[in-house]
Amino acid sequence: MKYYLDEDLSPKVAAILRKHGVDTVSAHDVERLQLSDQEHLEFAAAAGRCLVTRNRNDFITLTVHFFNEHRPHAGVLIIPYSLPGDRFQTVARAIAKHASLHPRGLPPYSIDFLKS
Repeated sequence: MKYYLDEDLSPKVAAILRKHGVDTVSAHDVERLQLSDQEHLEFAAAAGRCLVTRNRNDFITLTVHFFNEHRPHAGVLIIPYSLPGDRFQTVARAIAKHASLHPRGLPPYSIDFLKS
């Protein structure tokens, strides 16, 4: 499983995940800041990475558009607001657990919700 964290998530989470062997990049790491949600999803899909975000509604809508337009899509993982964004270790542990459950990635156009 490969992840791309959008700019709503701290690059500290990506760094923690990489230390634990989870293939993760952050929008901050690759200087993809202030892009539209669509541009983030396009980047993640082109790289074969599941996009990780807190922005549930926009990415659900975009996933439907990508599906209808037969555009590449490597899945979206939504982090609930009940998981505080400043709890970097907690967020990283939950994503690492998700990665262990989906070693081959999510099916195209999948939307999954992170469990703490």
